[in-house]
Amino acid sequence: MTTVSRLVMAGVLIVAGWGKIGAPVLSVQAVEAYDLLPKSLATAVGYGLPILEIVVGLLLVVGLLTRAAGVISALLMLAFVIGIASAWARGLRIDCGCFGGGGQLAAGVEPDYLIDILRDFGLFGLGVFVAIFPPGRFALDSALGLTPGEESYEDVESDDEELQEKEAY
Repeated sequence: MTTVSRLVMAGVLIVAGWGKIGAPVLSVQAVEAYDLLPKSLATAVGYGLPILEIVVGLLLVVGLLTRAAGVISALLMLAFVIGIASAWARGLRIDCGCFGGGGQLAAGVEPDYLIDILRDFGLFGLGVFVAIFPPGRFALDSALGLTPGEESYEDVESDDEELQEKEAY
């Protein structure tokens, strides 16, 4: 289950980051549209967020530093939920900018804040799940023995070889 959660979260983050990294000006515009951060910080977030999303997504795909990546992804999703809820509560009419684009909505287009909040809250739950539970069999953390309380697969194989040698005598 953790592997599936990891890969779903990774896919969302990579697609979201990829959709913004090619047009950083639009990413900055999307962050500024929330009107929550000073302009200089909104600019830094707009440029840095796509990179962070892609890096965390790649870490989740390969299962390296999985729990830290799960915590970061959960915190990102929580920040997105808070930002979208804030925009909704203040009556802003903006595109969330989640997968690229962003900024003010065109005339006649209504925001989908509830759907965005529910999606991101569900992804928050996945991030928490990934952070709490072991990364799964198909993770570099497991293969390298980086998961606390678990042996690496090499250690398990060497234990099996020792057991087979003892049984041979």
